[in-house]
Amino acid sequence: MAEQLSEISGERWTAGDGLAKGPGAAAVALGVPHGEGPAHLDLTFLPDAARPDGTAVADCVAGFGADSEAAVRRAVEIWASTTGVTMLELLAHNGRFAGHIHPSDADGLPGWHAIHGGIVAWGTGDRHNAVQDWTVTHPLLPQLAPAFADGFGRDGLIGVKIFFGGRAGRETAEVRVDGEIHEPASKALLALDWPRVTDGLAYARTFVLLVHPVHKP
Repeated sequence: MAEQLSEISGERWTAGDGLAKGPGAAAVALGVPHGEGPAHLDLTFLPDAARPDGTAVADCVAGFGADSEAAVRRAVEIWASTTGVTMLELLAHNGRFAGHIHPSDADGLPGWHAIHGGIVAWGTGDRHNAVQDWTVTHPLLPQLAPAFADGFGRDGLIGVKIFFGGRAGRETAEVRVDGEIHEPASKALLALDWPRVTDGLAYARTFVLLVHPVHKP
């Protein structure tokens, strides 16, 4: 993890005490394994490791590969290019790592300033990028907004993981908010008209950080 974040950020991250430690007080903590396999990682980003309460952003990711080492490395790469870049952008706040979306933007979530991470694709076959390509041209936040109508448990730094895809008849659609499955949003995601490939597999994963609510004057 430290190696991956160092490569992306251009700043030195180090590993120690169960953390990947970055510039300032930022860190990433690895959760305790809980039976999902070695390539399923529970990761918590700490903007300030000295004050985790109220600022920690929880997420999970699974990898794949020829062996457990390759699968873990792939999981770290997926996390870093979706969730990780979003968190780096929270620290940098200059558009270098991820995009900022204002609530008035057509592809935003009404009422929230958001940082949108990368969209990663994987799968098999000629159309393994199909779900990713669809996501780029069909922003997810406005489509999922009605499912978030009841609000969130806190007023800022809310992590939203979006993972979906598969193949026709074997679809997966999962939205997690602060690490917990959000059933209404997951059902709404499954109902969207993203491509269901018939040959091979096509998955996409992205991550959005809802930084703070923005109220109309």
